Amino acid sequence: MEDFRQTWLPLTDGLYRLAFHLLGDAAEAEDAVQDLYVKLWTRRRQLRDIASPRAYALVLMRNLCLDRIRARARRPAPLPEGLPVPDPEPGPDRRAIDRDEMGRLRLEMESLPSRQREVLRLRVLEGLEYGEIARRTGLSTLHLRVLLSNARKTLRKRYGKDGN
Repeated sequence: MEDFRQTWLPLTDGLYRLAFHLLGDAAEAEDAVQDLYVKLWTRRRQLRDIASPRAYALVLMRNLCLDRIRARARRPAPLPEGLPVPDPEPGPDRRAIDRDEMGRLRLEMESLPSRQREVLRLRVLEGLEYGEIARRTGLSTLHLRVLLSNARKTLRKRYGKDGN
């Protein structure tokens, strides 16, 4: 216990500064430092062999902060108060536009060569994996990827030229 206090607790200020620099928030930096000390405490028996406790702690802190930043990026941002919550069901205008767009896209798909059209339909519309498409069509996975890439490229060119 005393060894832990003498070795690891003096590093608190440097760990906090690193956490604050990476996270940009004092409360979150304090939480990160506390989480790091919990992690260190649970591993205290293995820490006796660490040659450079400061470097080890700084690397752990950096990794912990990067994990927090990644987790923060995955969370949806809260809406500011007072703003209306968007309706998850699109309105009739949006549905009509979507229907028109899908009709146009289906017409463009029909003009693709038959193999490209078939592979695109199986992959995009039916959501099949490459292995299943290869099994159904008898084509190699590499050939499927080439066909799919060419089909998408053709659709982007055609679809983009006509006004979108």
